[in-house]
Amino acid sequence: MLYAILAYHVEDELLAWTPQEDAAVVAKVIEVQAPLRASGHLGPAARLDDTRKAHTLRGPGAGIVLDGPFAETKEQLLGFHLVNYDTDEEAIAAARKLREVNPSAVYEIRPVKLYVPADGFGATATRG
Repeated sequence: MLYAILAYHVEDELLAWTPQEDAAVVAKVIEVQAPLRASGHLGPAARLDDTRKAHTLRGPGAGIVLDGPFAETKEQLLGFHLVNYDTDEEAIAAARKLREVNPSAVYEIRPVKLYVPADGFGATATRG
């Protein structure tokens, strides 16, 4: 089963890191990712750009484009990992490894219902 491990942070705190602090956390996350990828459990992962650069599309018809995310939250979604495990417990264990090297992050582990990848990793069956 595929799981999305969604990484939340207080964005202002993350943006306050020095380039050296940021690079150190990224290096540690890459170290955790390496064995997950080697074992075939880790698919795409991404760090999202600043939320101030985001747009939200909502409303009827073609919709209207709004600047930034449109949610009142203390933490923002700043990245994700897509993993493939048989159980919730295994996916949670992977999130715990990520959190060990990035303890200020909050991780949400959510099963993925539908994923149609370009590279074939973890493709799920489409529902008719």
